[in-house]
Amino acid sequence: MKKLMVGMALTATLATAVTPGFGSIGGNQGKAYAATVTYKVTASKLNVRSGAGTTYGIIGSVVKGQTLSVMSKSGSWYKINYNGRTGYVSSNYVQASGTATPPAESTTYTVTASTLNVRSGAGTNYAAIGSVTKGQKLSVVSKSGSWYKINYNGRTGYVSSDYVQASGTTTAPTTPPAESITYTVTASTLNVRSGAGTSYAAIGSVTKGQKLSVVSKSGDWYKINYNGRTGYVSSDYVQASATASPKLVVDSFKTLGNAQQVILVTADNYDTKSAKIQTFEKVDGKWKQVLTANGVLGQKGFALSKKEGDMESPTGKYTIGTAFGRYANPGTKLPYRKITANDVWVDDSKSSLYNTWQQKPANGRWTSAENMDIPAYDYGFVINYNESRTPGKGSAIFFHVGTNYTAGCTATSKEQVVSILKWLNPEKNPVIIQSPVSELDKY
Repeated sequence: MKKLMVGMALTATLATAVTPGFGSIGGNQGKAYAATVTYKVTASKLNVRSGAGTTYGIIGSVVKGQTLSVMSKSGSWYKINYNGRTGYVSSNYVQASGTATPPAESTTYTVTASTLNVRSGAGTNYAAIGSVTKGQKLSVVSKSGSWYKINYNGRTGYVSSDYVQASGTTTAPTTPPAESITYTVTASTLNVRSGAGTSYAAIGSVTKGQKLSVVSKSGDWYKINYNGRTGYVSSDYVQASATASPKLVVDSFKTLGNAQQVILVTADNYDTKSAKIQTFEKVDGKWKQVLTANGVLGQKGFALSKKEGDMESPTGKYTIGTAFGRYANPGTKLPYRKITANDVWVDDSKSSLYNTWQQKPANGRWTSAENMDIPAYDYGFVINYNESRTPGKGSAIFFHVGTNYTAGCTATSKEQVVSILKWLNPEKNPVIIQSPVSELDKY
């Protein structure tokens, strides 16, 4: 049997290794390990798979006593060089002849915004408890909607995932667990180990029916919080089940048709300018909430019957039109138009171009138009209101940047506008619904 060497040679020294664990700050920690460890198969015959798990296809096998060329470790699986290609074998049937271990496969979370607020909860309506800066590595615990839950200076914080890049160099990066999953022990007694494998020492045990605090999953092992320290348990003896999700407001809507994305803008009554903005997306036939944010309406709140210049925002359900901004496309899938200094939206009810986007000069085509080249329109999209362009019924109804009040549009922070623009997908027939809470039963 041909003997495969570890790395390039048994005497080589690999310079760095990634510290085992999920969401570690900085990814590679510069911890060196000696490559003089040999990895030998202990089973009579051991399958080599295309990925780190028994669900992956078998691409070959190795036999007892064979020495493996190990590249890294992911949970209870070794990534190896197998006949010139990448393969994975269970570490339960491989004996390492030393104390050193290959690097664990991990994911690095890096901030991409110049400055990113860290909030006390998963939404912009929660208070900022600090900030992180571009290039900073984050210690991510889990993901909830479009927010990462992180360890921040010894406390729990949340950052928008739109401004964090998750990257890894392996084929099987670890993913944060969903926060709505319950993890229950199914074995009578299950060992908790110091590392992700049966070769690690047992540091305690858990019993059947016990709920676990899972941090992440790596291969066939769950990393858990165990009596204030980190432990690992085999996922073969843990049942992960989704908890019953509370019923969402969109679950009761009957007018959504084929819409699979909904922006819901609500207010406590007609007269308030303060609004709550929520986004929902249908995934596998079920509605999921994506985002919650604070927003503002027209200065006089919602309109019972919208009229031009009334400083009120229209209620109703509308499709979503062109996205726009004074800068380059931030990443939306909607049709995008960059605003120029000559762009205006005609609000002259007597003009044949009423409620349309035009360019100056007017040349007698209108007597009144709204300038588009303003900070409020740094980013936004057109709400398709009054598409029939009925004179006097209202014009230039947008979703845009703003935190005080509007002249009849809906607005929120620039961060949230960009987040929503990136999320919107015209293939999912998105709609926006605007209504006082008391009248949601109309939809």
